[in-house]
Amino acid sequence: MPQTPALEIAVQDPAGVRIAGAVGAARVELAQALALGGLTPSPATLELAIEEAADAGVEVHVLVRPRAGGFLYDAGEIAVSERDVRRAVEAGAQGVVIGALDAAGTLDVDAIARLRDAAGGASVTLHRAIDVTADPVAALATARALGLRRVLTSGGASAAIDGIDTLRRLVAEADGAIEIMAGSGVDAASAAALAATGVDALHFSAKRSVREDGGVRMGSASDGVGGYEVTDLATARAIVDSLSR
Repeated sequence: MPQTPALEIAVQDPAGVRIAGAVGAARVELAQALALGGLTPSPATLELAIEEAADAGVEVHVLVRPRAGGFLYDAGEIAVSERDVRRAVEAGAQGVVIGALDAAGTLDVDAIARLRDAAGGASVTLHRAIDVTADPVAALATARALGLRRVLTSGGASAAIDGIDTLRRLVAEADGAIEIMAGSGVDAASAAALAATGVDALHFSAKRSVREDGGVRMGSASDGVGGYEVTDLATARAIVDSLSR
């Protein structure tokens, strides 16, 4: 019977870190703008989250992603990411979460190697850039050869539960040499089935939306109804509880 996977919660602030600690998560992925797929958090958010994590008993792994959109980055964006990786590790983060693709849509080995090296001895996770490659299993082999610690993947689907067959293949291909962490749309209804694939970890955001009607557009994607997302304790607990049933 597979062991209960480690839990990682994607959070955007120190409050999210506290919730992760309260439900027994092993670590957080710290980001901002999760509604955009996640971007690199601000320096102050990073510092305060690391301080909170020391009390909460969780590791902080920092998403380093310079912009929304795809994962084909130019030299300037890789340079920014390289500095953000160093900043995160120097601030006390236990790991970073990275990814980059080349023009052919495969993993950009040179860029990822630069970011890996910038992390020094910190843990490095390949993020869901793997899910938009043509062959996630082949991309896993590349990540393994690069010496990365783990891969965050939905099995090439929009939601991890829909990529469950590929997740099983990835677990078999990893053969314990690199961790497989299932993420995207993980909730109380899907967590147990995903855990049963043998993945090493489950990644979820457990977030809820807070809506505010300002009546004035504040950006190109705004309809005048603003809002933001927060980590929700009850949602996180429901996911954790579902794994023990």
